[in-house]
Amino acid sequence: MACQSAPPAMDEQALLGLDPNADARYRQRAMAYFEQLKESQDGWVVCADALSNGLYSDDHVKFFCFQVLEHQVKFRHAALTAAQQQLIRETLMKWLEQQLVSSHPEQPFVRNKAAQVLALTFVLEYPSLWPEFFFDLLALVGLTPQGVDLYLRTLMAIDAEVVDRDILHSPEETRRNTLIKDSMREQCVPHLVESWFHILQTYQRSHPQLTCQCLEVVGAYVSWIDLNLIANDRFVALLLGQMSLEALREEACDCLLEIVNKGMDPHDKTKLVESLSQVLQGAGFYNIEQEDDVDFLAKFSRLVNGMGQALVLSWSKLMKGGGLKAGAEPLAALEAKVPLLLQLLVHEDDDISSNVVGCCYEYLHVLKQLPQLTDQQKSNVEAIMMAVMKKLTYDDEYNFENEGEDEAMFVEYRKQLKMLLDRLAQVSPELLLEAVGRVFTRTLQNWQAAPFMEVEVAIRLLYMLGEALPASHGAHFSGDAAKTSALQDMMRTLVSCNVSSYQHSSVSLEFFETVVRYDKFFVVEPQHIPNVLMAFLDQRGLRHSSPKVRSRVAYLFSRFVKTLHKHMTAFVEDILTRIQDLLELAPPENGFPALLTSDDQLFMFEAAGVLIVGGDSPVEHKQALMGGLLRPLLDAFRLLLDKLPQEAEEERRAALADCLSHAVGFASRTSKAFSNKQTVKQCGCSEAYRDCMRTFLPALGCPVGRGPLRGAVRSFLHRMIICLEEEVLPFIPAASQHLLKDPEPRDLQEFIPLISQMTAKFKRQVSPFLQQVFLPLVGAIFEALGRPAEENDQTAALEQQLLRRSYFSFLLTVVGSGMSEVLDGQGPENMERVVFTVVQGAVDYPDPVAQKTCFIILSRLVDMWGGKDGVVGFPDFIYKHIVPACFLAPLKPTFDLSDAQTVLTLAECSITLKTIHLKRGPEFIQLLQQEYLPSLQVSPQVSQELCQVIQQPDIKVLKSYMKAFFQRAKL
Repeated sequence: MACQSAPPAMDEQALLGLDPNADARYRQRAMAYFEQLKESQDGWVVCADALSNGLYSDDHVKFFCFQVLEHQVKFRHAALTAAQQQLIRETLMKWLEQQLVSSHPEQPFVRNKAAQVLALTFVLEYPSLWPEFFFDLLALVGLTPQGVDLYLRTLMAIDAEVVDRDILHSPEETRRNTLIKDSMREQCVPHLVESWFHILQTYQRSHPQLTCQCLEVVGAYVSWIDLNLIANDRFVALLLGQMSLEALREEACDCLLEIVNKGMDPHDKTKLVESLSQVLQGAGFYNIEQEDDVDFLAKFSRLVNGMGQALVLSWSKLMKGGGLKAGAEPLAALEAKVPLLLQLLVHEDDDISSNVVGCCYEYLHVLKQLPQLTDQQKSNVEAIMMAVMKKLTYDDEYNFENEGEDEAMFVEYRKQLKMLLDRLAQVSPELLLEAVGRVFTRTLQNWQAAPFMEVEVAIRLLYMLGEALPASHGAHFSGDAAKTSALQDMMRTLVSCNVSSYQHSSVSLEFFETVVRYDKFFVVEPQHIPNVLMAFLDQRGLRHSSPKVRSRVAYLFSRFVKTLHKHMTAFVEDILTRIQDLLELAPPENGFPALLTSDDQLFMFEAAGVLIVGGDSPVEHKQALMGGLLRPLLDAFRLLLDKLPQEAEEERRAALADCLSHAVGFASRTSKAFSNKQTVKQCGCSEAYRDCMRTFLPALGCPVGRGPLRGAVRSFLHRMIICLEEEVLPFIPAASQHLLKDPEPRDLQEFIPLISQMTAKFKRQVSPFLQQVFLPLVGAIFEALGRPAEENDQTAALEQQLLRRSYFSFLLTVVGSGMSEVLDGQGPENMERVVFTVVQGAVDYPDPVAQKTCFIILSRLVDMWGGKDGVVGFPDFIYKHIVPACFLAPLKPTFDLSDAQTVLTLAECSITLKTIHLKRGPEFIQLLQQEYLPSLQVSPQVSQELCQVIQQPDIKVLKSYMKAFFQRAKL
């Protein structure tokens, strides 16, 4: 200490800002002062002095001083002189000494920070600079309560720095930590263990909080120290004694679990678990029906689960080495605990039950690997089954209309139970089918008198069998006769016993979910379809009092119809009549809450479309029905579209625009009913969709609600290109004219895929139109790309990048469709300008996705126009622009060859060079060797090497060479 000059005083004004209630100005000054002290050479000395001499009583100032010291130790320790390092050690020990005599212990947050600084110092100085760390610490703190508290906090902080597996360490830190642990094992671990034993023994009744802290330390350290130091008679006896003390029992459980989880030889692990089990059982801990402390049982169940999983792990290891006989001992030990596991699994508290699901799951995995089950094992399987069925049941408090955190936790718990059920099915599908059948039949025979939760779980179990007993493409009703007849019996009961009338939303939902999961049942027994359809259509389903049920049923109804529409031909008109009001467009001004949301209505329109198209009725009938479905929608659309520009209030305008876009979406959704076998034309529905086109296209010119309306109509056009095929073509020019009027970058970006889709589909048929629209479209794109944007406007930059990508994708579609006449038709000057934009895209913009597309376009253009019969002047363009692009782009600093997308771009660049060689032959090689490569300062030897690789037939060789070539060039 004598070598240090007197430290300067602290800035008292700045320290005022450390008070949590200080105003912002003071807090800001405190932060600035903190940074100043951290960065200055001797700022930490001021803080060390304040701590050593107890200059401040304010907790926040002390915390602040420790933070400055922490920064010094963490980031500047290596630069400190030996005297400065000694000063830090003395400061910490002196502060500790003060705590032992203080009548007022520091706040926990100050003690934790002090422990953290001590731990950081230890990590950097042990064993080389401070080998006596633990002995100094133990000698100083002794066994006083305040000293023990700080000692234990320091040990936990050291664990966090050295052992904690959740923290990612560098290889250097890992080596350092290994050295620390090895040195501790050699020098001081037995002493530490002895200190823990004395702390646990001394304070278990007088200071339970300290004892709990010590148990946590033992649990943390046991994973890497010699287990015999802990797993011995005196220590285990002490821990078991503490399991009987209410204040300690939970932490004692956690500590025992850490001991059980320690990695060790499978024979030794089995012995350890068994000896612990015998002691626990002898002490009465297995009599859990007498225990009403659920917090303790939650900890105890984790311990039992850990013991079981440790035995499973021992069994697995021994099995691998010596077969079933070798694993007999841990298996017998595990099975002896099944009664206890079952008691915990069926416990009314789901947290306790959840804690043993893991062990039950692994026990079933063991049984699955056995060649044959004993009667006792079959009995165990059945007992787990019955436990799962019981625990799947909702309780009275579950809030179905307003699900909160408790409900979400139960849903997660049910998922765990489902995993158990699936594993049960793998062990014994017959037993599971029989058990579910028994519960299901018993419950549904008397469903009117049963509580909702029993009815729901009975149907739920039938539903869960669908995944537990997998069948290809849902074919549960063919193949294995036993399974088929059992499922068929249950389904027959479900749809004929009228349980769909049960007045609870959970039962209603489970009924419809199960009906749809097993929709193939109705292919086998179609006579049940009318009854189930009525359930879907009346107050049990689509008109249920619960919006949640109605919404889900709308989706399930569309699924049901899609699978079984061929069996519904006789009911199509009746169904359409019954759901007519659910297909109405709900204008925002009518004030009545709709039964279904617009998202739900999408499923209804899809189902209606499938019913109309999928039946065997004549074309004229389908035509009339589709017209009847769409006409009311179009009439409502026209009325609302007329109202939209006249509406003055912005909120109402937005609501109208949304409603109009929903109408377009509904019409679009009906078209999902068509397939390759049942096209729009074959079903006589072309005119209905042409009417939609005529009605919807004017909306593109509406100046109000432009965003949602344009998006909806554009999506509809995409569908119609697929469904109407060439009948859509007359509508495209008018649509394009609207969509290209005053476009924003996003409008263009979303319009280009439409044009690209049309180009790829119709090719020559749209060539005249494309030639006409090409230059205006390109002009609009470049005008949008040329608009200035704020330097840091990330959104604008991203929009420009996406628009540029869309433009190149469009060009690729045109070129890839073999429609060179579209470019030819623009005149030589315009064509050259367009192709030059592709060269620019390949070289100038650091976007590997766009660059890759550009090189593919250049390859195709060379292939089309680069030969002897190609476009006049194009060979010159190749040599002046395309060849340089193939070298300049990869040489750019932004061309990152460690990036996978960039490597793909380089591959396309290589293909472009190869294509030029295929088209131009020796002339190209000569130009490279004699002119272009020398201009890049490439040596004659490397030039010759590259030209030889280009001439080889295998493109893979060229791709690899090019990567190596540019990697060398960038060094």
